[in-house]
Order: sequence, then C-alpha cells, then structure tokens
Amino acid sequence: MATIAALKHSTAVSALDGYFPGDFYCELLGPDKQPGRQIAPLWHTLETSDLAQLRQRAADAERELFNLGITFTVYTDKDAIDRILPFDVIPRVLTADAWAQIEAGVKQRVQALNLFLHDIYHKRQIIKDGIIPADLVLGNTCYRPEMVDLDLPCGTYIHINGTDIVRDRQGSFLVLEDNGRSPSGVSYVIENRHLMQRAFPDLMQGLKVRPVSDYGKRLLGKLREVAPAGVDNPCVVLLSPGIYNSAYFEHVFLAREMGVPLVEGRDLVVEDDRVYAHTIDGLEPVHVIYRRVNDDFLDPEAFNPTSMLGVRGLLRAARAGHVTLANAIGTGVADDKAVYAYVPRIIRYYLSEKPILANVETHICREPEGLAYTLANLERLVLKPVGESGGYGIVIGPKSSKAELEEAATKLKANPANFISQTMIDLSVAPTLIEGGARPRHVDLRPYAITGKDTWVLPGGLTRVALKEGSLIVNSSQGGGTKDTWVLTDET
Repeated sequence: MATIAALKHSTAVSALDGYFPGDFYCELLGPDKQPGRQIAPLWHTLETSDLAQLRQRAADAERELFNLGITFTVYTDKDAIDRILPFDVIPRVLTADAWAQIEAGVKQRVQALNLFLHDIYHKRQIIKDGIIPADLVLGNTCYRPEMVDLDLPCGTYIHINGTDIVRDRQGSFLVLEDNGRSPSGVSYVIENRHLMQRAFPDLMQGLKVRPVSDYGKRLLGKLREVAPAGVDNPCVVLLSPGIYNSAYFEHVFLAREMGVPLVEGRDLVVEDDRVYAHTIDGLEPVHVIYRRVNDDFLDPEAFNPTSMLGVRGLLRAARAGHVTLANAIGTGVADDKAVYAYVPRIIRYYLSEKPILANVETHICREPEGLAYTLANLERLVLKPVGESGGYGIVIGPKSSKAELEEAATKLKANPANFISQTMIDLSVAPTLIEGGARPRHVDLRPYAITGKDTWVLPGGLTRVALKEGSLIVNSSQGGGTKDTWVLTDET
C-alpha cells in the first residue's frame, strides 16, 4: 500500500490522489496519518479507484436520492425549495473502541438530562442546591409551568435525542450541543446506508459494519414502553405539521419504518381527556404520539390559540395520564445553549460520575464574567445566539471581518442573555469527493439515542460535512452534506 507521502507525488488519477489532511485530525487516517489495520481494506479500495468512474457513480447516486424523493425543504430559497441533501460517497468510519466511548457518553448524558427535567418540573432540588441559577431555568422561554408535578412513564422526557459531537485536533470527542426537542436527520442515516449497500458494495468489502436498518423497530419498541399504565397494546402515531414542513420526508419515512399512522392535527381529537384518531371505522384510541410539532403549536387550548397544526386538549389528555407525548412538552430547557454549559455539573449532581464526553469550553454571556471575556476575545471565539438553530446567526471570530466583529459586539452588548461563546475547535476532517478528487472537509457527528425504560443508541449516526473548503458550518441549510457513518465491529 502506498504511503501518504507517496500519494502526494503520485501521477495516478485515483480517488485519493492528492489527499492530505494537513494538521487536522483525519477520521480515516487517525493520529499517525496512516490507515490502520481496520481501515486498510477501505483505504486500498479508494486508493485503487478511478476518480472519473467514482465521480460518475456518485452523480448517479445523487440522482437516485432525488428520484426517491429523499429531500429537505429550504424556505429561504425561492428557486430551489426542495433539495436533496448532498451525499458524499466516502464514508466516515469509527472503530469499535471509539464508538464504545461515544455510546457510553451519549447514554450518560441522556440519563442526566432526563433526571434534570424531572427535577425542575418537580422538587427543583438542583436549583435549591445552587448548582444551576433559578432564572436560567424558570425564566427560560422553553420552560413550561404546565408540566409541573406531572409524572411521566419511566421518568422519560427526552425519548429521541440527537447529540452533536465533534473531534478536535488531538482526536478527543467533545459535545457541541444537545438536541432534545425533535432532532431531525435520522432518516438520512438509514437511507445513506441503503444507498451505499446498493451503489457502493465494493467499499464495504473486507469490513464488518454494524447495521442501522432496525432503527424503526427499535423506536417503536421504546415508544410502546412509555405508553400509559394499563395499556397492553398501545396505538402509536407520528404527528406531523404536514407536507410543507422542512422534515416532512423524514416524518413519512419514520412512520413507514415503524409501521404506524402518519397523522396531522386535524386527524386527532380529544374527548373526555382521551385522544382518538379519525379512521374509516370511526374513532380509534391513541396512546403514544411521536410529535414533530413544536410546543407552541401543539395544543391551541394551552399554548398558541391560533395554531392549526396541533390538537385542542392534548395537554389535558397528557396531564390525565391517557396519552404519552414524545418528546415531552418542555424538554427545550435541557437543550438550551446556555443550560448546555451546566451539563457537566448536571451529570455530576445526579449521577455522581465524571462526564464521559466533555463539553466544548463555553462562556455564558448572561453572566458578567462570561460577557467580559467574550467581548475581550471575540476575534478568537465562536459566538452563538441561544435561540437559533441550523447554523444561523453564528459568528466565527477567526473567520470574520472587523466590521462583522463590531456588529456582533453591538448585538451582544444589547442582549447578552441571548448569546454564548465557545472556544473555536479545529474540527476533524474526512476525505470528501469533490471535482478534483478527495479533499479534507470538516465533519461532525449526531448519534441518535432513543429512550423508554432504558436507552439505545443507533450505531453511527449522522455525519455532516462542510462541503465548502475551510468552512466549519456543516448544517444542511447552510450548504452542508452528509456521509454514511460506519461503526466497525471488534471482529473486523
């Protein structure tokens, strides 16, 4: 096998010709910048693949994604509302040891966040003990007083969780943020794998990769575990805002994978504090709702009275113990970007354990010291608005102009509570196929955890890749793409 140095000077037009990750940690090559024993079969296949042929196969694969309707919606682009999520054919590979750390860290984090949510909606002991400020929780826009003293099956608030993880220059995994409301993207994990198996089976030769196709079955099982007490054969439905939602493809996909009805608000009704679905045979009881409708629009009786997306009386039914909502109302407190900074303390408080996965160093601008530090070091930090998602509003100090930094400072001074800042991480890279061949592009990872009586983590998750050279923004709405994520077994 050729060395990296040899490949740099090779004249062969292979997929890996000219690839070199520089000083960044490479997901395929590791710290030594050489493919390890487990990765060697994939590296050899790519090394001996003709670039033109691989690019043609990649183009055919993207056409297949579009023809299958695997798209997402971008409301801000009037010329191309529905798009495929750009897909890179070179997978991101995780060894069994690396995955074991991620899996354990995600489970620990989800367990602690569920305990935190139960506490803040009951005794609020973590606030009384001074671990987290009261106003950060009780004054949070995502905090729902309507959930106070409501006991949930298994004590589970976050049934479906997506933890955004990055790897730094030294190869250490760090948590970038938590997503405990209605994390999207898992459909791409499964469809990416199906596409790789159909179109690129040669890349998998010699590797034993853990499967992802049982996610729907696992998800349905976990949702059944949290059905109201006394229900032996719970009816589960997936509640969608409808066809114009950006993740509607995923709603259809997950309902099909679970084998459950896909419904909209108009398909459900609450009578005597119980939820029913309209069917051709009349009203049928519903016991568990996997809802992809935000809190504000979920129940016009309890929240936004103008909402046409939710179901009137749904909160009443939940408080009466006749229906389980996944995820629970009010989980947004736990994935708030300011609360994120306290998660290591939350883990220690509830579990008496050291966090398995560390946070990125974070400064809370609502606190005077955090604000002062951020303003003094803005050119070296990443500034994030607490209330935004999808990569919007982020200011990357080292990549911003003087005018952009001045504008960011003005917004920060005007509303410090709306911002956190984080140390800029040199995200790991992975070889990504572009016109000239494989080139290093920055990636992150979103593993998906589903929780009922306990937690199961889908092996791998969604690897997002910043397709623009030098970019650190991996979000699909900002031009990012995805890779299939392979978790290798110990036997490989």
